[in-house]
Amino acid sequence: MPTFSKDKVTIHYEVSGEGFPILLFAPGGMRSAIDFWAGGEWNPVTALSPHFQVIAMDQRNAGKSTAPVAATDGWHSYTRDHLDLLDHLGIDKCHLLGGCIGGPYCFGVMAAQPERVAAAVLQQTIGYDDNREAFYQMFDGWADKLAQERRDVDAAALEQFRSNMYDGDFVFNVDRDFVRNCRIPMLVLMGNDLYHPQSTSREIADLAPDATLVESWKGPDVIDNTVATVIEFLKQHTP
Repeated sequence: MPTFSKDKVTIHYEVSGEGFPILLFAPGGMRSAIDFWAGGEWNPVTALSPHFQVIAMDQRNAGKSTAPVAATDGWHSYTRDHLDLLDHLGIDKCHLLGGCIGGPYCFGVMAAQPERVAAAVLQQTIGYDDNREAFYQMFDGWADKLAQERRDVDAAALEQFRSNMYDGDFVFNVDRDFVRNCRIPMLVLMGNDLYHPQSTSREIADLAPDATLVESWKGPDVIDNTVATVIEFLKQHTP
């Protein structure tokens, strides 16, 4: 089980395939972990590893990864983990693919070190559209279980952590001006439910200078074509 540790954070990750690297951020909300890919519309670990070096990871305090919890935690904490993992693996530049909460994770890396990202695939990203209470409830479900398992987790710290994550709007961790000025190519697979509003996907595609929106990408009749589209997009933007 490959792991790396830094500043009391231990991240579990898996690497498969060869070629230009792509870092995956799994769906699952605060429980985002590698295993969630297996139950999705498609599994990018297996689909992309014949073409790329695929790095999948469990986010902090999800799956097999652990970290302290502090009131100062927020999106930037995850971005630091992602950059630290790339540093640990000696990766200077990569693609990103994020499902669900992985959309903001992609934006976090793109904002912090844009020179390290060749292209990004955003698969039904989360976003704000009169749904804040749903994100609070999702966070609380994860936090309550964590607090039961860990004596070092403080309730007040968790409450502030929740605010840091979900009190914003749009995609929570970057603003519209950033997306408007982001030149990194993006493929946006549209969301269409409570946590993954269609409006967020459409707005990202409208704002970003080099973004392509795919509206209908799920279902047995189209998923093979979607996978082929993702692979072609990533190959097209591989340095």
